[in-house]
Amino acid sequence: MTTLRSHTLGAVTEALLGQTVSLCGWVQRRRDHGGVLFIDLRDREGVVQVVCDPDRAETFAAAEGVRNEYCVQVRGLVRPRPAGTENPALVSGRVEVLCHELQVLNASAALPFQLDDDNLSETTRLTHRVLDLRRPQMQHNLRLRYQVAMAVRRYLDEQGFLDIETPMLTRSTPEGARDYLVPSRVHPGQFFALPQSPQLFKQMLMVSGFDRYYQITKCFRDEDLRADRQPEFTQIDCETSFLDETEIRALFEPMIRQTFSGVLGVELPAPFPVMLHAEAMARFGSDKPDLRVKLEFTELTDLMREVEFKVFSAAAALPDGRVVAMRIPGGGRIARSEIDAYTDFVRIFGAKGLAWIKVNEAARGRDGLQSPIVKNLHDAALAEMLRRSGAQDGDLLLFGADRAKVVHAALGALRVKIGHSAFGREQGLFEDAWKPLWVVDFPMFEFDDDEQRWVACHHPFTAPKDEHVDYLGSDPGRCLAKAYDMVLNGWEIGGGSVRIHRADMQRKVFTALGIGEEEARAKFGFLLDALQYGAPPHGGIAFGLDRIVTMMTGATSIRDVIAFPKTQRAQCLLTEAPGAVDERQLRELHIRLRQDQGA
Repeated sequence: MTTLRSHTLGAVTEALLGQTVSLCGWVQRRRDHGGVLFIDLRDREGVVQVVCDPDRAETFAAAEGVRNEYCVQVRGLVRPRPAGTENPALVSGRVEVLCHELQVLNASAALPFQLDDDNLSETTRLTHRVLDLRRPQMQHNLRLRYQVAMAVRRYLDEQGFLDIETPMLTRSTPEGARDYLVPSRVHPGQFFALPQSPQLFKQMLMVSGFDRYYQITKCFRDEDLRADRQPEFTQIDCETSFLDETEIRALFEPMIRQTFSGVLGVELPAPFPVMLHAEAMARFGSDKPDLRVKLEFTELTDLMREVEFKVFSAAAALPDGRVVAMRIPGGGRIARSEIDAYTDFVRIFGAKGLAWIKVNEAARGRDGLQSPIVKNLHDAALAEMLRRSGAQDGDLLLFGADRAKVVHAALGALRVKIGHSAFGREQGLFEDAWKPLWVVDFPMFEFDDDEQRWVACHHPFTAPKDEHVDYLGSDPGRCLAKAYDMVLNGWEIGGGSVRIHRADMQRKVFTALGIGEEEARAKFGFLLDALQYGAPPHGGIAFGLDRIVTMMTGATSIRDVIAFPKTQRAQCLLTEAPGAVDERQLRELHIRLRQDQGA
């Protein structure tokens, strides 16, 4: 054989009937049908059936020796499949290749698992990731990831954005997650940091006059991992000058809409609804509410300040306390054992318990309610609770009563759990659809009880709302930011803000955060200097490419859309990273390990 490959397997169709082709790929399966061998040959573009007749003895003998995942080359004639044997599931399903020559390019060792096994553990898959990536679903996922990236690039190019790279080795500015540190050999005792995002560099690019910047780039955060987090992840990072927050949202919303339309054929609503952060927390207990779930909170804090039930009255009396009810239509038929399981679930999020009331006959008031807490609530409170919640006969009311942060985390998570459950779907509490949302007007700061200081909710370079600037010095907790998140089906897929473009305003924010002049100069001096030279108003947004693709593919973890991911313990099972380094390397870096850590 001369030409190694004349066509990819996805190109072998009826258009090639009667032609001799040279194909390369992996043996997906070999079948013996009464002395005739059939090989399903696979590459990334498709699968072709290859027929090996015993008439060609040398070729037939070679075919007898192949096994699954052998890499082979086949030369043969494209012919129609016999009537009744066509396979409509394949692009090549109406044709087959009569093998004239077969050459094994590389044999395969015995496989650690079969590629069509759908019950593999993630540990097995990640340890043998090279083989896992051959599986059709993983090939589909990574191809779709590429298509998303290309759709984004095309849109941003049409909008005049420039793809500009920023450094991977930068300065540690410990705000937010923990940095990954890289020791410097040339400067003993000093460290680079891997960027948590290109935030400061993209701002300086705006000061430099580039006007519209983007890159699809790696970011690094040394934080506890979940299904939607990795220590290194990919961000579609964008920044633009001379646009306000409304204009920025209007610029990037079509990018997501066009990407979903072009890649998935899904038409997202236009425009996306917009919700204030305060409303999202009040109604759903989440700043990234899953709007597919048709459950909401009912505010009861004011109503419960005078009741005898101390769980409610004590929470209502707290400065940051909240009491809410969540009505579960038809929930009266939920078994007590399941309610107990809900109680165990909310404890994961810091709740001390879960009060509940089954509404048997709403018209009978107290006598129509079933719950151990009813005796501790006066008639007026019960009546108003039923009115506000809209509870009907057969409903279940679940309550959250604690500090608002605990109520939001616990009952917000329970809301999603119930909505996604079999009960929730049967009861019509879940709508299987794409539900995008902009959440806007986030708080600038939150108070850190451990450090007893205000910390930035977004990052310290986010601009405050113009009408809230005076709160920076007098009441930082009231200050709202020019910040916005794009949410889709309960996942934050993008977030951004208008930035501070004046050095005097940046100093005010640093002061509110308890960052003095000396510390600000040490950590962010290069940014403060840049802002002095006619920095333009600017802002931007960053989208999580991994999260977007995960949602599009229906995967349960972003690890299923990343070629070589880390585990939840931040390890690569394929390469066994991180790993030890030898003493010589440590000496070059002027590093000595503590004895209890090993060498």
